[in-house]
Amino acid sequence: MTGSVVVGYTATDAGADAAALGARLARSLGATLHLVIVLPNEGTRSAAVPPERAYEEHVKAQARQWLKDAVVRLPQELTRSGHVRFSESFAEGLIAAGEEFGARVIVIGAAGGGIFGRHRLGSVASELLHSSTIPVALAPVGAAQQDDHVLPRVTVAVGSRPGADALLDEAVALAGDSGVDLRLVSLVPFDVPPGLDTGAIRTVGDTHGQEVLAVAAELLPDGRTAAVERAPGDSVEDAVAHLSWLPGEVVLVGSSRLAQPRRLFLGSTAAKMLHELPVPMIVVPRTRNEAGDR
Repeated sequence: MTGSVVVGYTATDAGADAAALGARLARSLGATLHLVIVLPNEGTRSAAVPPERAYEEHVKAQARQWLKDAVVRLPQELTRSGHVRFSESFAEGLIAAGEEFGARVIVIGAAGGGIFGRHRLGSVASELLHSSTIPVALAPVGAAQQDDHVLPRVTVAVGSRPGADALLDEAVALAGDSGVDLRLVSLVPFDVPPGLDTGAIRTVGDTHGQEVLAVAAELLPDGRTAAVERAPGDSVEDAVAHLSWLPGEVVLVGSSRLAQPRRLFLGSTAAKMLHELPVPMIVVPRTRNEAGDR
């Protein structure tokens, strides 16, 4: 599977976190890395306040300089580039850039004010997670301070709701292309109807986990393994907090069943996971892009 990694870049700590995660993914996948700064369209200013040409040129020049500085700081062995794009919104511009560059993932940083090592969704992330047809990777606060050069493992949180097949396919592809093992964490115990006794819930979760494990093991390339791990705890947050995480790994989750086909929407389970996750999360659309595999 080919493709590139597109990073929504800003000259901020969040932009540095996104660039660092983008570099880790690009190096692991052998993909090209594109840093993209999105500026507002010149025509979006109020007619009562016409744009100053000198100001517009200054903003463009500043954006290009920020990109130049950021690209230089990226690992030299990567094929990388910086781009200025114009759009009515940052998220819209990133999606257009992702489609232009055939991206398999769009990477963004956390909103300001977040706790180190944790996630905080801002307006750009929220808009992306409601409209992107491309998987979106969310970098936690402080990702730029980690020394992880490649992915050590890929974890996927699997359930039984619509979109589970597309999610597993994406996780297998990411693990296989990165040359790492795959960990499956079953969320079925949190998907079952309330009122079931603990033994029944455990049986349902174990059975589902083994079924998904068999599929994943068959899809993974030779030399790569898959393992299933039970998420301990009585809630999603409790389970995530008690799971062990390797520095630099990522976790894939599926889009909400309420999302439109081929688009993202962060469901309640994924949102609860974000509160406790110390690693990047990649949100995957429920169905594949019409253009086929990236």
